[in-house]
Amino acid sequence: MSFFAILCALLIEQVRPLAHHNPVYGGVLAWTRWTSRNFDAGKSHHGWVAWILAVFVPTLLVLGIHWLLVLTLGLPFAVVWSAAVLYVTLGFRQFSHHFTGIRDALDVGDEALARSLLAEWQRVDAVNLPRSEIVRHVIEHSVIAAHRHVFGVLAWFSVLAALGLGPAGAVFYRMSEFVSRYWAHKDQASFQPSSIWVQLAAERAWAVIDWLPARITALGFAVVGSFEDAIDCWRNDASRFPNENDGVILAATSGAVNVRLGGGALRTVAVLDPLSRAEAGESVASARTSSGGSTPGREPEPAHLRSVVGLVWRSVVMWMVLLALLTLARLLG
Repeated sequence: MSFFAILCALLIEQVRPLAHHNPVYGGVLAWTRWTSRNFDAGKSHHGWVAWILAVFVPTLLVLGIHWLLVLTLGLPFAVVWSAAVLYVTLGFRQFSHHFTGIRDALDVGDEALARSLLAEWQRVDAVNLPRSEIVRHVIEHSVIAAHRHVFGVLAWFSVLAALGLGPAGAVFYRMSEFVSRYWAHKDQASFQPSSIWVQLAAERAWAVIDWLPARITALGFAVVGSFEDAIDCWRNDASRFPNENDGVILAATSGAVNVRLGGGALRTVAVLDPLSRAEAGESVASARTSSGGSTPGREPEPAHLRSVVGLVWRSVVMWMVLLALLTLARLLG
């Protein structure tokens, strides 16, 4: 039944995307702030206590509702609940408007607008970026966003749903990703900054949680793109990126569509509000920056943006077909 929940969530999200500032997002933000404010006491074990509470309480709440629906109303209502949870946690429309705006600006030759939109999206100084670097950064940010908003959620949801845990995997993955971003940026807040211990706990947990999904995403890109080039770039160039998991995805993307990724970092613009900084996405700070040079490939150009869109959608279709076949096998078996 996971296939039907995912399909419904993706279709609804395309027709009616979730508003950026919605009650669910506000509740998650308030909960994350409360856990760090009350349990971040500046010692190493406090960091793990805050992380466990911030991530596992929402996960267990969603799981409890799923089991309650299964036991009382039946499986169809549980599937509806899963689709509702996926609608909140999964979807392209949570970030694709940034990509579309920059792509459209480049298509009409308005590089100044493209730089402005990129700077607004990622809270960076993009005023002096040449055209090829604008494209490179957009590709890197968008691919990592697609992984964290779609493919990573699909991976954790599918695995835990197969074990009877309903949509708990989707919430677990997104909460882990969110707290790692929010606490990393909140350390520079003027009021109650997060301690190094909660940051380390969230960062280490996130690295473990995203290890397998990152490689599943990279494998999907390789299968639907240029397989040999993607695997070769994955093996030889993933280490060029400082974040291991994001580096695997970006290296595979580079080989799959034959585009040069990696290179110099953009300077982050100081933003006092940690929420605004977190909304930009920690992925840009860690994934787009290459300390070991660039990957092989052609110079980034606007045509590569369309290639990346095709790569992502073909990967979605591939995984949906696989889930459909698994669902059919279970129904027939």
